[in-house]
Amino acid sequence: MFLLAVALYFILACLISWLILFPAGRDFVLHAVDGAEQRLTACLQRVTRRRQMGMASLGQRSSALWARTADLLRRHYLLCLAGVAALSLPTLLALMADSKSMLGAYDVSTREMNMQVASLLQGEQLVPPVDLPPLVFATEEVRQERPLLVSASRNWTLLNVEYAQRLLLVFKIMKEKHGYEMALLEGYRSPERQDMLAGMGPNVSNAAAFQSWHQYGLAADCAFLRNGKLVISEKDPWAMRGYQLYGEVAESVGMTWGGRWKMMDFGHTELRLPGVMKKH
Repeated sequence: MFLLAVALYFILACLISWLILFPAGRDFVLHAVDGAEQRLTACLQRVTRRRQMGMASLGQRSSALWARTADLLRRHYLLCLAGVAALSLPTLLALMADSKSMLGAYDVSTREMNMQVASLLQGEQLVPPVDLPPLVFATEEVRQERPLLVSASRNWTLLNVEYAQRLLLVFKIMKEKHGYEMALLEGYRSPERQDMLAGMGPNVSNAAAFQSWHQYGLAADCAFLRNGKLVISEKDPWAMRGYQLYGEVAESVGMTWGGRWKMMDFGHTELRLPGVMKKH
């Protein structure tokens, strides 16, 4: 390594001495630098000329394209106008037909609903209604519709808090807006009761234990009170109208309504919170 350094130093010293002592050496270096500069300048000029030629070619192609497009529009302007009119007509008709009177009732309903939902989300805590007397759920009419309703749980505290608040909000809207007084038929359902109902056949329940949102306090079956009596059957026109309104209101606050299922369950609603069913 030392010898290599000495050799490089010797060569460098000789080169410097040659440049200082001999004019021919200096001329050789200057000519070499000048030649390199000329070659670099020529290369840059060639690149510049090629770029300018490319830009000129692109400009010519663009001009030709615009000229062909303008010529096409001049020769077929009627067809072009007809196409623009066909594309614009649906939008113009929709704008002309738009008016507040078309969906006025819907707008008012949505606005009122949103105010109530907003108050719920802001922390308003609704209180469950007073428990109904057990005899209300033990009449002959009720036994015909729901034979096992007497033993069902109607304890609001066993329901999921968020679901209970939404359900109470639905009760409030149904009474204040539509004049229907609601009653909770069954809320939380034990796994044993769920298996018993499933064993009675698909006309009662298709869900076994922990396959129903009832086991998580996220579902409830409800009906209506009329003159102090429980009305469950959808064969009653008044009750059927109530179920339709109940489904609309429940869906508006984010719940799922059983009235849209293949095996319709008009009084059933549930709140499908993510991740709950996966626990079992």
